[in-house]
Formats: sequence, C-alpha cells, structure tokens
Amino acid sequence: MNSIVIIEDHPVMRKGLAAWFAGTGRWQVLGIAADLTEARDLFSELAALPDILLLDIQLGAHDSVTCNEDAMGLDLIPWLRERFGKTPPIVVYTQFDDYAHANAALGFGVRGYVCKYRSEEELETSLQAVLQGEVSMDKAVEPKLKNAAETQTLLTRREAEILKHVRDGQSNKRIAAALGISPRTVENLLSRIYYKTGIASRADLQKI
Repeated sequence: MNSIVIIEDHPVMRKGLAAWFAGTGRWQVLGIAADLTEARDLFSELAALPDILLLDIQLGAHDSVTCNEDAMGLDLIPWLRERFGKTPPIVVYTQFDDYAHANAALGFGVRGYVCKYRSEEELETSLQAVLQGEVSMDKAVEPKLKNAAETQTLLTRREAEILKHVRDGQSNKRIAAALGISPRTVENLLSRIYYKTGIASRADLQKI
C-alpha cells in the first residue's frame, strides 16, 4: 500500500479525493491540506514523507505566510527541499492545461501533471507511473510542451538574446541598453517571439 498526501484548496474535491483513494484499499492517505500553511503544518507533523504528493498548482485559500490569496502550490516544493533535503515524487492535479503552467511545474521537478477533467482512475494510473520512476504528463499538455520547445529553435539569435533577458526579469529599456538597440526594436522583436512561441504574456515567457 502506497502513502499519499493531498494538497487541494477545494473542500469537496479534497475530501472526495481522500475518500476515493482510501476506499480503493491501495492507498494510505496520510493527510490533506487546503493551503500552504496547512501543508507546512502537516508535513512538520508527519513521521516520514509520503510515497507521493498530489498537489494543486493554484491554492485559492489565503496563505498567512505568503499573504497571497492565489498562492501557487508549487511554492511548497522548495520549502520541502529546505526542510527535508528532498521531496517525495510530486504529481500536479490542476485545472490548467496550458504550456506555461505545465512548464513551470516541470521546472520545479514535478514528475506528473494531470488535468482535473480526468477520472480518478486516470489520475491513479499517472500516480502509479510516477511511482515506477516515469514522468507522466497529461495528454492535453504533452503536445503543447513539445511544440513550444520546437518553436524556440525557430528563434533568431537576436530573438533568443531578447528571450534570455526577459527570463532574467529585465525591462525593455534595460534590454535595449544591454544590446545597443532601441526600445522600439525590443518591442518589435518581442512581438515576433510571442507569435512564434504562441505565448501571450511576458510573465509566461519568463517561465519558458
């Protein structure tokens, strides 16, 4: 029997998932939490890390540490590494099936990504794959990750330079000064990058 912790802000889904997993007889639910504060408290009380962590990517409940009404569940991961020196295998269970959220999750070391419109059985299949050492990405996001990676190879050298500076959090004015071009040229190049990658916002570009 594998052990699991569930971090999910929606009370009905949180309790429903816990009941479903416990009811299979294949899982031991070590605990559930609604937000980052509850999650930290829960892990602080556990005698050992679970075999796997099921994590919602966006936690709408107010978090007293981050003071953010839309805290990212992914923020729990660096806390776990700092406290325990490692994390359990992590599967994200989320409403988001876009490139930016999936890529951000991979960047945090998440091993599985499942959209909430999948069934409990499909979710369990992904969890079992991750427990066996595989990376399990939802079939809705797999092609988006692949297409974005391929699209980046189409960027020109100058566009790639612009993208690097955007990832570093630099403004258009700073990028222009660093590259010796005008801010208007930076804007034009950014427009081309948005078009080629299919990404609509600067914040999402920073996650690539």
